[in-house]
Amino acid sequence: MRDLIKLSCEECGRDNYTTDKNKRTMPEKFKISKFCGKCRKHTSHKEGKISKG
Repeated sequence: MRDLIKLSCEECGRDNYTTDKNKRTMPEKFKISKFCGKCRKHTSHKEGKISKG
């Protein structure tokens, strides 16, 4: 039920964070403001899939 996701910076595209979410309660993709070490500032991060392989 809970899937692993990655959070990628929208400005530079770097994958900075991993987390999990419940798809039943949060079916839509979300954006959150997090710190990006490469950009050295708080930027918007969007959800992406983690490949299982």
